[in-house]
Amino acid sequence: MYYYRYENAEVSCCYKYLMFSYNIIFWLAGAAFIAIGFWAWSEKGVLLDLTQVTRLRGFDPVWLVLVVGGVTFTLGFAGCVGALRENICLLKFFSGVIGLIFFLELIVAVLAVVFQSQVREWINEFFLQNIKAYRDDIDLQNLIDSLQKMNHCCGAQEPNDWDLNVYFSCNGTHRSREKCGVPFSCCIIDPADTVLNTQCGYDVRNRPKNEWENYIFVRGCIKELEDWLPGNLYTVAIVFVVISLLQMVGIYLARTLISDIEKVKFSY
Repeated sequence: MYYYRYENAEVSCCYKYLMFSYNIIFWLAGAAFIAIGFWAWSEKGVLLDLTQVTRLRGFDPVWLVLVVGGVTFTLGFAGCVGALRENICLLKFFSGVIGLIFFLELIVAVLAVVFQSQVREWINEFFLQNIKAYRDDIDLQNLIDSLQKMNHCCGAQEPNDWDLNVYFSCNGTHRSREKCGVPFSCCIIDPADTVLNTQCGYDVRNRPKNEWENYIFVRGCIKELEDWLPGNLYTVAIVFVVISLLQMVGIYLARTLISDIEKVKFSY
């Protein structure tokens, strides 16, 4: 008696579960980002009064967290379910969106190189706009403080940029105790200090300008960024390449699964 074995196309379990494993991390990360975003909004009372979102004059970092979380969650869901259920539509959606994001990243990178002066001006205007709204939102305040502390800078171009904020302005008629000062994140902190002095920037801009460097950082954050980039181009390039490779791996896994599924359907 002879047995004949017919070769039938089948979906590769290796690619299928690699695709699932690849996406489950992003799915869970997206869910965590969304949860953190809504928790931050609930702490600020935004969920009880959604009109607060439109009243903010500056950038709300929670928006970035929610957008990144939403996109990551959606792509992770499409990739996981598409792989497990062998759903071509979800897999095509996943690979298409990843490809679109990669294409947009390339466009942004090219435009940033070609139009450097315009990008620099836009970043400067963006920073100044958020200096104006510094006290409007606690998350924005913490973000600016973190940037200034990490980069040892103050303001966009110089400490006098804080005149744009009504609380720190030297030109206003207000009686704010912070008048003619800067946020504590501009201060040069003594490593020996164990307690953070949040009033260290009070009245500092009433002093002669040549004495400022003894108390606060006098370089603007935009200038620090311009000085940081040339010396860290390799780091930026490596990060971009790693992100691009991860995206290419996702697209490859999705397209391979789609090809296998289509072969199985055709064989039947």
